[in-house]
Amino acid sequence: MRDLRRGNRAVLLRTLYFAGLTTRHELSGLTGLSAASISNVTSDLIAENIIVEAGLVESDGGRPRVLLRVNPNFGHVIGVDVGETHVQVALFDLDMNEQAKSEFTLRPGEHDVDLVVRHILTGIDAVMAAGGTDPAQVMGVGIGVPGIVESGPEALIHAQTFGWDAVPLSALLREGTSLPLYIDNGAKTLAQAELWFGSGRGSRHVIVVLIGSGVGASIITDGRTYRGVNSSAGEWGHTKIAVAGRTCRCGARGCLEAYIGAEGILERAGMTAEMANEQAALAELVKAGGPVINETIDYLGAGLANLINLFNPERIVIGGWAGLLLGQHELVKIKKAVAENSLSQPYKTVSITLGRLGPDAVALGAATLVVEEFLLGEIFSTTQQPAVI
Repeated sequence: MRDLRRGNRAVLLRTLYFAGLTTRHELSGLTGLSAASISNVTSDLIAENIIVEAGLVESDGGRPRVLLRVNPNFGHVIGVDVGETHVQVALFDLDMNEQAKSEFTLRPGEHDVDLVVRHILTGIDAVMAAGGTDPAQVMGVGIGVPGIVESGPEALIHAQTFGWDAVPLSALLREGTSLPLYIDNGAKTLAQAELWFGSGRGSRHVIVVLIGSGVGASIITDGRTYRGVNSSAGEWGHTKIAVAGRTCRCGARGCLEAYIGAEGILERAGMTAEMANEQAALAELVKAGGPVINETIDYLGAGLANLINLFNPERIVIGGWAGLLLGQHELVKIKKAVAENSLSQPYKTVSITLGRLGPDAVALGAATLVVEEFLLGEIFSTTQQPAVI
């Protein structure tokens, strides 16, 4: 009975979170739970202040019905984006409204693990102070990182472009914080954000690509992230687009990242901007157009077509700051290049769109790792020990 009640609680809470303002009667239809179960579970959740009453709605011929919603102030979550050029830390309420943000610049060669750990810990303290948030009200910290996040209790990070090999990031962070930790690949956290709140919402088979200095993807099939045997699925940037081609930052040759990643684009254009100026340099190059950008579109079109031919998604979402920049100026040309390289039948059934959540979506998505555990009913005590995924 305890397991059944816990399951009903998780189903109701998740449904209410995504549905927004909802009556008990509507929750019964959405969840399939009986009216009695809905009444019992909602009473418990209201008593714990996890959900709140939020107004009334008229009903046909009867008394007005009470609207319910998840209490956005029940707790706070923190999202961290460890990117090529920055470490960004943001504090959110449970409605995913940003309460505070802190950012630290990373320059070439400044991906030292100890430095990144210091930035993350400093950022966590800074956003809690700026948001006036007691650590006891923070339900956890989600962290999006480059490379492969090995599944298991240690969550070892393998990020060749950072020079990280089996880095025990969670263990290092635990020396400076007792908050629960949830770690995943940055492209996957971006995808979860777009799936929950952005351009992927409502789709079951989606691929979200992240194009920045580096390149990655997350494959969503039947609503679930495909991870592979050791969570390395989605390293789209290191699929080969040219035999014996350009040298990639990972050390291999011909990787897609070497052609469509921001660093690779600028190098092909003969521009050697410092990473701090990388975004401005690429924006100038994209605006001017020309052979390098046209070539980049061709490679991107081929790379996206490979995803379509392999996975037959219903939607592809282009995200990451460089991806959004290219898409905002050249989406029509990108779609044309995809069509020229795809099989016609799967291309006809896919839509290609830009991410709606902007370049900071990795941190938002990282914060949803914590929310996901909350919705599953795993986080209801601030005394829980740090967890890692």
